[in-house]
Amino acid sequence: MGVVLEALNVVRHFGAVKAADNVSVQLQEGQTVGIVGPNGSGKTTFVNIVTGYVKPTAGQVRFREQDITGLEPREVTNLGIARSFQIPQLYTSLTILENMLIALSIRSRQHWGFWGPLKSADRVGEATQLLARFGFAGGIDQRVSTLPEGGRKLLDVALSFALGPKLLLLDEPTSGVSVDDKFGVMDTLMEAMKRSEITAVFIEHDMDIVARYADRVLVFAEGSILADGDPDSVFANPAVRTHVLGDGV
Repeated sequence: MGVVLEALNVVRHFGAVKAADNVSVQLQEGQTVGIVGPNGSGKTTFVNIVTGYVKPTAGQVRFREQDITGLEPREVTNLGIARSFQIPQLYTSLTILENMLIALSIRSRQHWGFWGPLKSADRVGEATQLLARFGFAGGIDQRVSTLPEGGRKLLDVALSFALGPKLLLLDEPTSGVSVDDKFGVMDTLMEAMKRSEITAVFIEHDMDIVARYADRVLVFAEGSILADGDPDSVFANPAVRTHVLGDGV
């Protein structure tokens, strides 16, 4: 596997606060990486730097060997990095299919003020295939407003797939999803990403989700990476158990 993303000595200051403190890490193609850590530990800052929403004070970010440090979010997206909220918020008054057609038009930079061009046979076919990967094959004409939270999470990620990413970053994909539905949502997400050969990175507070779906875990604390490894070894790390899991051991 090749390196899909590399951060080299990345620093980000917010006044006196070091939200990213000399962060260096390589992510391999095809990995599923969980990012954990307490609030304010630097998780979101790291993802924001990768996706162009925050500019680093120092250091470099490389995507597939290309320097992307300081690029604007849309430029980063066009290179193949997607983040679910980079697609506009779901249009709840429209159908699932119509939301996907809008996402596809964003990818092609097409103006979507008129429905006619969006509903060409080819575009509808592509939208239908994408939606089928996320379990929407039988209900694409359903209005988004009628979807449960888990269904909206799946659709949000499905719209990110319209960008054709090689790296997908997800921020708490199961937040707000019921306990009964969270594993089903994650099963669907992971299967879709594996079939599409997308490297996945997700921030998550639910350690059961991280342990089950991540093959690598990055633990952030005070702007630095405290631990990096497979879930079993990371969660057995005394420093992680004390400062992140709160076990007090």
